[in-house]
Amino acid sequence: MKIGITNDHRGYILKEKLTKFLKEKGYDVVDYGAVSEDAVDFPDYAKKLGEGVLSGEVDLGIAICGTGIGMSIALNKMKGIYCAKVSNLSEAMLSKAHNNANVMAISSDLEDNAMDIVIKFIETPFSNIDRYIKRNNKIKDIENV
Repeated sequence: MKIGITNDHRGYILKEKLTKFLKEKGYDVVDYGAVSEDAVDFPDYAKKLGEGVLSGEVDLGIAICGTGIGMSIALNKMKGIYCAKVSNLSEAMLSKAHNNANVMAISSDLEDNAMDIVIKFIETPFSNIDRYIKRNNKIKDIENV
């Protein structure tokens, strides 16, 4: 599986740690993020990751900024991106199992739990339960309004 990862300046350190961790777990990682802690504009990096997911260059995406909120907002402006702002293991699991999210956004402040949260997101499959399929299709319908 190929994982795309992006970050702004506040997410740089966690991105570096997550990239190393994911590679050690055997995942291919494509880095779309900022290359230092010098201030950057997060929407530019969110867009790069979103384009990677939409093109099929990567299977899933991880976006890191100070809160995860800005990245999530920017990514969810892209048709076909379903980004969940995730703060814990339950949200990571449910965002995939129920909502079939293809990107997760995480706060750089969650450094201690980030590895477990990211693995839970990556390894959780979509449940394919009819009620979730129906709800996700309704979300797709809203995109077309």
